[in-house]
Amino acid sequence: MINFFRNSFEIYLAALMLIFFISSCMNKSRYPGPLSPGASIKTFRLDENFKAEIFAAEPLVIDPVCMQFDEEGNVYVVSMPDAYKPDAVKGKGRIVMLKDLNSDGRADTAMVFADSLKEATSILPWDGGLLIAAAPNIMYYKDTDGDGRADHKEILFTGFFTGNEEAQITNLRFGIDNWIYANNTGQAGEVTFTRKPKAPKLVMRGADFRFRLDRNQFELATGPGQFGLALDDWGHRFFTTNSIHISQVVIPLRYLARNPYLPSNLKAAVANISDHDPLMYQLSETPYWRQERTNRRNKDYQENHLDRVEYARDHFTAASGGTYYGGDAYPGEYHGNIFTGDASGNLVHRDVLLSSDSTPHYIAARAEAEKSKEFLAATDTWFRPVNFSVGPDGNLYVMDMYRQHIETPISIPDDLEADMDFNAGNIYGRIYRIVSQNNPAGKTAKPQPGSAKPEELVQLLAHKNQWWRMQAQRLLLQRHDKAVVPAVKELFNQSNDPRARLHALYVLEGLDALDADIVRSALEDVAAGVREHAAMLAERFPSCMKSVLQLIKDTSVRVALQATLSAGEFNDPSVATALADAVMLHGHSAWFRTAVLSSVPGSSVELLKALPTIAFYDTAADWKFTFCEALCKVIGTRNSRQQVEALLQYMAGADLADQWKAACVRGLAAGLQNAEGAGDAAKEKLKAIEGEAQSNASAALQSLKRLYEIK
Repeated sequence: MINFFRNSFEIYLAALMLIFFISSCMNKSRYPGPLSPGASIKTFRLDENFKAEIFAAEPLVIDPVCMQFDEEGNVYVVSMPDAYKPDAVKGKGRIVMLKDLNSDGRADTAMVFADSLKEATSILPWDGGLLIAAAPNIMYYKDTDGDGRADHKEILFTGFFTGNEEAQITNLRFGIDNWIYANNTGQAGEVTFTRKPKAPKLVMRGADFRFRLDRNQFELATGPGQFGLALDDWGHRFFTTNSIHISQVVIPLRYLARNPYLPSNLKAAVANISDHDPLMYQLSETPYWRQERTNRRNKDYQENHLDRVEYARDHFTAASGGTYYGGDAYPGEYHGNIFTGDASGNLVHRDVLLSSDSTPHYIAARAEAEKSKEFLAATDTWFRPVNFSVGPDGNLYVMDMYRQHIETPISIPDDLEADMDFNAGNIYGRIYRIVSQNNPAGKTAKPQPGSAKPEELVQLLAHKNQWWRMQAQRLLLQRHDKAVVPAVKELFNQSNDPRARLHALYVLEGLDALDADIVRSALEDVAAGVREHAAMLAERFPSCMKSVLQLIKDTSVRVALQATLSAGEFNDPSVATALADAVMLHGHSAWFRTAVLSSVPGSSVELLKALPTIAFYDTAADWKFTFCEALCKVIGTRNSRQQVEALLQYMAGADLADQWKAACVRGLAAGLQNAEGAGDAAKEKLKAIEGEAQSNASAALQSLKRLYEIK
């Protein structure tokens, strides 16, 4: 155990500052030197409703990139001093457990839980230990002998991308659906699971990752997210990438994967939900290297007559750490906000999530008080807010790597790089707690839900703070004590908090105690978030199909989208008719068109035949032609002779205007060109038919029938 106490802290810090000052003077650096934690915090310009406090600083934490509270109230921090360093000096990362010995709200000592880690970026409390993301692995470490150090070390998954550390596997998050999610930035990899060695390798390119250790499952997830993953009270997933500070997953990847014939332009599953990208409001000075590099690039663009402009400041370029505020210590208007750092801009941005009646995703907007400023902006150019955590006390914690430079050297011209010290700051690190002026932190009792009795955990599912609810759900899942099932069912039936009802649903799911009656009840819940998840859970209960199909007409557009996706999981003639209703009600939205076409019944001739019954063809619209063409393209690419013949016969006999037939022929001809086994001669003829449909749909249809040998 390594203990660092405050009585030596000021001496240590003064010595470091003196060394750096002397070094800076000798090198005549273009860049300012570091400030003490107390001095740096004075440069913060923060929302007037809050104040920042020092929770931990060097030497307790160095280069912090992730912080988590476990079920015993212990605080674990990942230090990443090897970030942006050559491979020769990798492997210096560590995880420390911070302790607040006098309960004054500030860490006093640090114990090394694990060290010699290479590029560890994320942790998640799990089963008395920690899951650790450190490419190429996701590992499980646990202290089994009580000395504070991990002695059980297990690699669970391996094979993830190991290149640029900004794009590696990271951001482990336990979801309300009992899956653990991780960002992968869409990078390549062939992932294996050591607990299922005979399972096929999972090819990762283009996707993120999710897994369940209670059921030994792992699969691709919609992405790609970079560094920053937020899950709201309803399990909606938001992630961060460098220049796009907030995106939302709209369609889970498993629905798109069920139809391998879906055109690539219909596989969009993520939306940039910001209504104010790419602007941010920076208070710090622009670093010399960045301004100079930008000037050079813009000069090149102009000389080469390129319609491109680069900005050196006030634009998101290093967004990271997007975190959902589900705590209970802030005023109500801050609940449900997402906080994101921009390490280059030395600021923390806040997004307010607004529901939309027309789109199945949120709109991320600035708060009225922050239309021309940020939630927090510092003039200290060393302030590097890279990640956040919301604790059991309901406060937001800010992880500051505190470095002079945080850019990867590979992107900086050599002559500018020569004047930069990328090691400046590798002895620093700060964690700040943001507290409400009306609810100061003060002394707090150590939270210990891990010691709670089963019935107490059930009650914690209704806690106002998301941290407590998620800890309770996770512990109930891991204990797998089915004696709590009656109490969980009672909570579902009687709680006035829809979030508690949703947690109860998934605790029952995790305990294998979910049944069709409970799901049917959830499908009729007054809360849209509960109905949305009930539609997903209903996919495993055929007797719930009718109720799911009814939700396609739900007043909530998000519920209607999920019902449309879930409907495609049922094998029944009524599904095609219901999906035709979805097209008529919501087909103007590309999200719904994708949802319909992602399933077999939604991309069938039966659906096309159902459209006249709902007056689909009575009025023309561009989106309708687009849908018909896409549907027929899927049928062509699938190239089931039975389906293609049925489609051709339907088009020949249906009383449709030429414009509808033209759309269908174009789609079918294009799809058949993509079909497996299509030869060059056939493709050439199909291409000609596709063009012919533009001017003479009936003739093109006859050409298709002849080519397909249909009389």
